[in-house]
Amino acid sequence: MKHIVWIASGAAAVLVAAGAITYAVADGDGSAAKVPAADSADAGFARDMAVHHQQAVEMSYIVRDRTDNEDVRRLAYDIAQTQANQRGMMIGWLDMWELPKVSSDAPMTWMGMGDMASGKDGSLMAGMATNTELEKLGKLSGKEAEIFYLQLMTDHHKGGIHMAQGCVSKCTVGVEKKLAQGMVAGQESEIQLMTGMLKDRGATPR
Repeated sequence: MKHIVWIASGAAAVLVAAGAITYAVADGDGSAAKVPAADSADAGFARDMAVHHQQAVEMSYIVRDRTDNEDVRRLAYDIAQTQANQRGMMIGWLDMWELPKVSSDAPMTWMGMGDMASGKDGSLMAGMATNTELEKLGKLSGKEAEIFYLQLMTDHHKGGIHMAQGCVSKCTVGVEKKLAQGMVAGQESEIQLMTGMLKDRGATPR
């Protein structure tokens, strides 16, 4: 006997049936969304933001092991869970659209900024930390780790907001635009929170 379960998560619904997973995505009026092209803003945003989010998850789990401060650990957990879930939605949409998860185009090309994504030292997109910075975060502990994480994540959020605003402007799939709008609001709020946490530690955003 087949067991069918609907799991609703924000902008996407997941149908699990006999081991298969199908992502059902609809526009705001409930109608099926038109499949975007591989070089569209919708596909580019989904690909790039999935990579951008993955680094935020990585940084958040690094700092959870480098401090005992409950406020920072709680924030890191919330960011990791939120961005992992959003990343899953975007990867799911690419699967549903039958589009590649990687592109030969430079990151941010979909928003006309491919020439700004140098990829130097692993920093592929706006706000992303370098490999050197990630290595440094993994070696710090206590207050120093907290400050550096909050500074890195503030930069990361600012870059993510810029990309999400690009999707709000250029994407055509309604549910994806709504997700991007939610990212802008959520990350702006977290930047305010992190600014206050930095101030409490005698530090400021970079």
